[in-house]
Amino acid sequence: MRKLIVIEFVTLDGVMQGLGPPDEDRDGGFEHGGWAAPYFDEVQGAAAVEGLKSTTAYLFGRRTYEKMAEFWPSRPDQNPVAAHLNVTPKYVITRTLTSLTWSNSEVLAGDPGSAVRDLKAQGDGNIALLGSGMLVQDLVANDLVDGYRLFVHPLLLGTGKRLFRETDRPRRLRLVDCTPTTTGVLMLTYEPV
Repeated sequence: MRKLIVIEFVTLDGVMQGLGPPDEDRDGGFEHGGWAAPYFDEVQGAAAVEGLKSTTAYLFGRRTYEKMAEFWPSRPDQNPVAAHLNVTPKYVITRTLTSLTWSNSEVLAGDPGSAVRDLKAQGDGNIALLGSGMLVQDLVANDLVDGYRLFVHPLLLGTGKRLFRETDRPRRLRLVDCTPTTTGVLMLTYEPV
């Protein structure tokens, strides 16, 4: 059985919106796009490549999938992340998309909880959920998350979409690993208790 691992880049105040290019996500008038770039270093790069070894599938919400599909297919295979993303199965929870253009992509129709339970039951390794904040909320509510890999940046934005929002009850986590980078980012790994 595969494990579902939520992998997110967040600020210290929990913002996950717009970490990439400046215009990645302007919802709600968000003006701080591109905030993660100054913090990237070789430690994060090595951790990303290491994480690829256990990842056998990716899971996205529609909006994150569309952003990723605009960028990664055109990246060269010399980039280990691009090489892995482009050949590994990708699953998208969506009510609006019926066909997907990025290679090895498939729509997961129906109830997201049931679809993800079925996906987890197929094969071994990890399913990496990248971005997709609304989907994360749904999967947390359905107790489908097996682990969190958070890259917490030493930055307070004060505004923007937060990774964790209201939950129906507290959920305890156990710290598995904590590694600092050269730029002050903490790479945290948690598992549900």
